[in-house]
Amino acid sequence: MDLSLNQLTQALSIRKQISALEERLSTLFGGSTSSTGGRKRRGGRRSGGGRRRMSAATRAKLAAAARARWAKRKGTTATATTAPAAKGPRRRRGLTAAGRRKLSESMKARWAARRKSGGGAAATKAAPKKKRGLTAAGRRKLSEAMKARWAARRKAAGKK
Repeated sequence: MDLSLNQLTQALSIRKQISALEERLSTLFGGSTSSTGGRKRRGGRRSGGGRRRMSAATRAKLAAAARARWAKRKGTTATATTAPAAKGPRRRRGLTAAGRRKLSESMKARWAARRKSGGGAAATKAAPKKKRGLTAAGRRKLSEAMKARWAARRKAAGKK
């Protein structure tokens, strides 16, 4: 089939019009139409890109189904391995006001007893140890030893 340049440009123009009309149609129907050109797919399934989000309930159902499959394969019952279903938003656990008060009172009593006995944090800690480090003379001696070692290595490498 031999096409002239005029026919090719006309075909390209028609293809652009079709794709523009398909795009308008998909916006009218909320992206539910599929394009006949097959170049770009706007609605429906994604051809690639980011991960699809799953709700926590769906993830739990999938996990329970997988556990049931594995239990069936292993020959054990699935009810023993399944986790309880989520019953709503997860409750954060923490101290109640009464529990916090009780804990505070017990700590106050403990510290009062320690102060009374003459102990305390300052008495139990040992004197801070002297910070260890190199003196200027030690640093100089170490530097000279390293220089001598590297000079010997350079000399040995030059002989090879």
